[in-house]
Amino acid sequence: MGENRILCSVGLMSGTSMDGVDAAILYTNGEDIERHGPSLTLPYPESLRSDIKGAIDVASGLSAITDANEVINAVEADITDFHSEVVFEIEQMLGGGKGVIDLIGFHGHTVTHRPEKGWTWQIGNGGRLAGNTGIDVISDFRTNDMVNGGEGAPLVPLYHAALLRKSRKYNTIAILNIGGVANVTWVKLSNDGALEDIVAFDTGPGNAMLDDWMEAHTGTAMDVGGDTAATGLNHEEIIMGLMASPYFDEKPPKTLDRNDFHMQSARGLSLEDGAATLTSFIVESVVAAQSHFPSPPEVWYVCGGGRHNKTLMRRLRRHLPTLVDPVEVLGWRGDALEAEAFAFLAVRSAYNLPLSLPKTTGCGEAVSGGVFHKSKRRYASK
Repeated sequence: MGENRILCSVGLMSGTSMDGVDAAILYTNGEDIERHGPSLTLPYPESLRSDIKGAIDVASGLSAITDANEVINAVEADITDFHSEVVFEIEQMLGGGKGVIDLIGFHGHTVTHRPEKGWTWQIGNGGRLAGNTGIDVISDFRTNDMVNGGEGAPLVPLYHAALLRKSRKYNTIAILNIGGVANVTWVKLSNDGALEDIVAFDTGPGNAMLDDWMEAHTGTAMDVGGDTAATGLNHEEIIMGLMASPYFDEKPPKTLDRNDFHMQSARGLSLEDGAATLTSFIVESVVAAQSHFPSPPEVWYVCGGGRHNKTLMRRLRRHLPTLVDPVEVLGWRGDALEAEAFAFLAVRSAYNLPLSLPKTTGCGEAVSGGVFHKSKRRYASK
């Protein structure tokens, strides 16, 4: 795409919580962040959310359905078309002018992630999205990392580091993202903001187990504000049993699939006790993650949907030995952060810059990635 000029990129993220699509505009050359544009979230209709859950069951081998490819292909098309509508919506927020968006970073929706087998699967058709929108698309961000020996995740750490160069009060920082799965980026910066060291990995389950528990027992797919967990009792024997998983002793980089831990661990408990116990398990897994840091962080900043859970945040503050704050204290947009990251990574991919490092995913060397889909533009590029 020529020399590294600033591009207007939109990132699209459909997370493991399956609640909808986050979109965010970023103006960047893949290294420096010039400015942020608008962001939005469009919730999935319940029918599409149900279809995505079915696709995950098929892809994970939890469903014995015989026409699996037909099921996956149908859901992939519907997901892609929904993302197209999200792009049209955010394009209007920019004024709807011709050529205002240069590039789309399209993560797709993860239906299964098995790094131990050397593969990961995000459904979403980048070519179809480019055709629908008339905008060039970068998709399939994870495969090249795995081809080069990486875990394929997490990919957001380089964006965390880029943001921290602009807004920080400390040099050693942990960024905790609590989505369906929770992951952490540990960053050490020099006094002038240069990146000295970085480590990233999945700490353990995030909201997925708790969301599944709440949906199964109440029909509502989350513990709003952590109110249910706040009234329940922890069952320490269940937490200890879950923490006995060898995953927590494995050295990073390491990643999890959404279904590696599941709500059945709390089977037989009351609604409130189950919510309390699963919430405390999330906290204990984060606490255990500290043993894998090169040095203790001076501060924790929390992003992802989990930061809205007051009970979870209160327990994190009680069990972590230093300051714990939502990323908004840095002026960041916590609900848009992952979408922003894929806008950033799309531009890095277009300029063949690394998306992952040995200490973030376990790849053999710093590697780029992503697949480029050229659009038949509806309008001339600016």
